[in-house]
Amino acid sequence: MPIRQLSETMINQIAAGEVIERPASVVKELVENALDAGASRVEIVTAGGGLNLIRVTDDGSGIPEQELALAVARHCTSKLSDSIHDIRSLGFRGEALPSIGSVARLSIRSRTAGGDSAAEIGIDGGRVSAVKPAAANRGTTVEVRDLFFATPARLKFMKGERAESSATSDVVKRIAIAFPAVRFTLAGADRSTLELPATSDTPEGRLARVAQVMGKDFPDNAIAIDAAREGVHLAGHVSIPSYTRANALQQYAYVNGRPVRDKLIAGAIRGAFADVLPRDRHAVTVLFLSLDPSTVDVNVHPAKADVRFRDPGLVRGLIVGAIREALAGAGIRAATTGAAGMMAAFRPGEAPYSHAGPANGHRSYEAAYHASASGGFDPLRSAQRPLDMGEARAPRNGFAENEQAAFDAGPLASADVRAGMAEPAEALLGMVLGAARAQVHENYIVAQTRDSLVIVDQHAAHERLVYEALKNALHSRAVPSQMLLLPEIVDLPEEDAERLAMHSETLAKFGLGLERFGPGAVAVRETPSMLGETNVQQLVRDLADEIADNDTVETLKERLDKIAATMACHGSVRSGRLLKAEEMNALLRQMEATPGSGTCNHGRPTYIELKLADIERLFGRR
Repeated sequence: MPIRQLSETMINQIAAGEVIERPASVVKELVENALDAGASRVEIVTAGGGLNLIRVTDDGSGIPEQELALAVARHCTSKLSDSIHDIRSLGFRGEALPSIGSVARLSIRSRTAGGDSAAEIGIDGGRVSAVKPAAANRGTTVEVRDLFFATPARLKFMKGERAESSATSDVVKRIAIAFPAVRFTLAGADRSTLELPATSDTPEGRLARVAQVMGKDFPDNAIAIDAAREGVHLAGHVSIPSYTRANALQQYAYVNGRPVRDKLIAGAIRGAFADVLPRDRHAVTVLFLSLDPSTVDVNVHPAKADVRFRDPGLVRGLIVGAIREALAGAGIRAATTGAAGMMAAFRPGEAPYSHAGPANGHRSYEAAYHASASGGFDPLRSAQRPLDMGEARAPRNGFAENEQAAFDAGPLASADVRAGMAEPAEALLGMVLGAARAQVHENYIVAQTRDSLVIVDQHAAHERLVYEALKNALHSRAVPSQMLLLPEIVDLPEEDAERLAMHSETLAKFGLGLERFGPGAVAVRETPSMLGETNVQQLVRDLADEIADNDTVETLKERLDKIAATMACHGSVRSGRLLKAEEMNALLRQMEATPGSGTCNHGRPTYIELKLADIERLFGRR
């Protein structure tokens, strides 16, 4: 087949295959156009998951009538200066509208602030209609119908209506976080209405917008981030270690206001939380990176979802360092969701009549019934009856007082009180974790503050304390190394060997001594003593891969930290050990002074706090 010039429609359909993957991609492009036009209000309406209808209306600057034909022409844009390296808008390529119009039925109706009337233009499967007068308010309305009708094969790859609607919601929320001063509305017959009222473009307003998108729990369980290094500024919020999610979908990252899903940023977040989260849990983050547009390339992905930094090591180091510093400076905090779960666990439910378990430390109801049958025992009048047998029943909003009054003052299963009966000092009650009052089940410390009850897992807490001490000792000086009897020769691609040689001084601090051994190999002469017998070949190759990806040697550091974590687990206070009051209070004070002590090495919480107001609600006092 001879080489020939493709038609304009075919060119646009090829571009649409890259840019327009699904209805959510159309919404993203149209909303970005609205924001670039200075809109303060963006309304999105969809039908059929976006395949039948997408309508985006804004109150931006509008498009002049004489420019409408250019707006739907390929590679025509008002957003790009003479330099591709100075991009300050969300869009810049000028191919979204013609690409959408080549695979759908597109109409654009727009009116400028100074225009006497509006104008409209349409594209039907690549065929452009003439510009004609229309009636509209200031701003632009873009309507897309029958998406992919011109490329029906693409419809086979679409998911269900609900999945497409969910993807569109995620796109709108992701963009809305970066523009808190803009009001967003997403509605349609295929979804429940999403309304995000405008806030202010201040730190408080941005956090309020984040709460609208991510829920009211996030601000209460978040730590502010504000750091800068060599012209790169990082701001935003990250969750405390005990507030996590099962996936990374609630990790939002922005570069100069542009939502991105960048593996370098995701890896930096994962590295910053590596010490404090379980392997199957993920932090909740909202991070904004601001830097000179010339130092970041946003033109590396068709949908502009990925970026490339001129100095990736600087950006990664800033993110990791800022998050770790914020976690250390935030002190000890427990997630508010822990108290909510505790409240739910304490609330009484409907107890079955035949319940045979012990009730409040007494004999079981069944045993008491059979033992007293010959003596005229009346189960309805017994102090040991289940809660659902009384004639007068209190509202089920907690442990109501009149239900509790039915129980007599018989012997109860008491806590193993090691703190004594003396009242705690007033100064201890004012501490974050308060004063120890008892040890329960030889593993849990019960402490009291002025307005809360604190329960501490002594093993998990001490495990974190020992781990942090080991890490400080490990990284405050060069890691001891062991000399190999014979150097281990590792064959590598020449570029990997060069990268390892460039980082040899840093690796030596962690106990790994290596040097170049010809053009495509390195000779390993020393390994960290803590690793014992290790697979040197695999270790060196893993390090080479990480240096190629992130220009760091975190793999070796993480392996050493993992050994320290194992040592801490076996060297900490074990469950079942009885503690004196002084020991319990000393443990609490150490926790308050140790960064990250809210979770153990495995990411589990070390303590739970229940406010006095919550306890009073449990007992029906509120």
